Amino acid sequence: MTTRSNADVARALFTAFETGDNETALRLLAEDFRGIQNGGPPMDRETLLKFATAFRSVVSGYRYANITCSETATGFVEEHDVCGTLPDGTEVLIPACVVAEIKGGVVTELREYLDTARAAAVLKALGG
Repeated sequence: MTTRSNADVARALFTAFETGDNETALRLLAEDFRGIQNGGPPMDRETLLKFATAFRSVVSGYRYANITCSETATGFVEEHDVCGTLPDGTEVLIPACVVAEIKGGVVTELREYLDTARAAAVLKALGG
């Protein structure tokens, strides 16, 4: 059995988010997963996947660009831009940084930091 590197886990997880492959995302997120965006309340993996699904529903062409991923001894740090287009034609480009912890080949924790001013149009489209 081949063990994935932490960078491979990162790429597989973000590809699953991009494509809406929730089955793969669930396999890559620990059952006791905890996700935090900008210091907000913790999310479990089901809540994170609901958010990702809602995000994709209002952002067409959802993708990550300008990706820089660095492995750490316990996970990875990835910087990327979240990109796409809102229904009104507004282009989305949200710089983000994700810090992750991985144990046994699955992500146990994600801490995401993003530019909330650039995310405001997406939140408005989501009804928030």
